[in-house]
Amino acid sequence: MANERPIRIGVLGAGHLGRIHLQQLLEIPEYQVVGFHDPDPARCAVIEQEFGVAPVSGGPEALLAMVDAVDIVTPTLFHHDLATKALERGLDVFIEKPLANTMDEARALVALAERTGKRVQVGHVERFNPAFQAARPYLANPMFIETHRLAQFNPRGTDVSVVLDLMIHDIDIVLSVVNSPVKEVHASGVAVVSDTPDIANARIAFENGCVANLTASRISLKNMRKSRFFQRDAYIAVDMLTKSTEIVRMRAVEGEPDPFAVTIDLGNGKGSREISFEKPEVPTINAIREELRAFAMSLLNGTPVVVPITDGAAAMETAHKVLAGMQLQKA
Repeated sequence: MANERPIRIGVLGAGHLGRIHLQQLLEIPEYQVVGFHDPDPARCAVIEQEFGVAPVSGGPEALLAMVDAVDIVTPTLFHHDLATKALERGLDVFIEKPLANTMDEARALVALAERTGKRVQVGHVERFNPAFQAARPYLANPMFIETHRLAQFNPRGTDVSVVLDLMIHDIDIVLSVVNSPVKEVHASGVAVVSDTPDIANARIAFENGCVANLTASRISLKNMRKSRFFQRDAYIAVDMLTKSTEIVRMRAVEGEPDPFAVTIDLGNGKGSREISFEKPEVPTINAIREELRAFAMSLLNGTPVVVPITDGAAAMETAHKVLAGMQLQKA
């Protein structure tokens, strides 16, 4: 794509998240927001008044005919149909997570993206969380991972289980740092206030021996988004809600130990270890703006997207293994 002009982009879906996407796109100079579409006229009127961007009438197809790329922020049920139409028109696509409503739909979109050669970025926004970004350079072959993603109840999002609504964020993060295929998944979950699981726990074992223990709830009294990574001689704690990161590392003591350092004696002649604590600087950035900006840079520079469609499909596949584990246990 030529980069002498901004990328003409449109937004499909003007709900809670679609509004946020539209707001961020308007602040990214690499984009020219052509318009948006939403089936709710009242919602369209509110968004037009707030941002001065006119809704496009004539259905999604009319918007797709006006743009270079599209940002799909509709309910998951419509992802496959809209992304298919966009790709078949030769458009690049940003699509919110989860990638699709079913694995068959996800696989079809992966195949279509490969066939058309267009770029598709999936909105796994926690990849761009500044706390995770600060921790990423320290993550090297973690062997145990623990995540807790707890949220207060909100009727929005209950059309899918807590696994596809919340846990999938952490599934994507785990898959992005563990360089090994999934070996087995054990899971349990309970539907409390909706028709699908509202609280769930999953134990994901990988071929290389790493184990990830993930907990997600949307019926908690307080919000929490914490991840802990344990690896050889290091522990990395990431709080994605408060945007803070802590690194605890151990190293062998050579020579005389630092009298001001925390040291432990391993016993049995194994020597001592010095413990260091680091708190990397976490920049103040908007993760949604960063993921949308990264998509623009990929289109303008011809580079791969940060979260490709194959990653979105892999996260979905693992999430469905979690759901299958719950069904087997219930049976």
